[in-house]
Amino acid sequence: MANIAVWLEVEAHRFDPIATKLIHELLFTSYFDKETDNAIVEENEAKLAKVLDVYEAWLAMSKYLAGECFTLADLDHMPALQYIMRIKVKQLIDERPHVSAWCKDILARPAWEKVWALQEKRLN
Repeated sequence: MANIAVWLEVEAHRFDPIATKLIHELLFTSYFDKETDNAIVEENEAKLAKVLDVYEAWLAMSKYLAGECFTLADLDHMPALQYIMRIKVKQLIDERPHVSAWCKDILARPAWEKVWALQEKRLN
């Protein structure tokens, strides 16, 4: 349980704030007829790369964040990861083999695919 709590904190304080800024700038600004702020993108892309390096090292030793079983720690990352996989910073995931495998695994869960299908209907 301790590992789950640690990764929930990492997600909340290190991963999500950066991912959210990138998603906002690279995906949602166009919905509001605004221009992307490239300085924000560059700054947060570099920050996300550093965070993902930590994930890569950890996931080299463990299938999921809190061990060998899917937990809330993984689930908590899914919304942001789903959007990241749709924008130009996707390469930050793709160039890290363990992060990439983890991401593909958790986003391919049947329940998540159903949730995402509903979200896509809402977005389109």
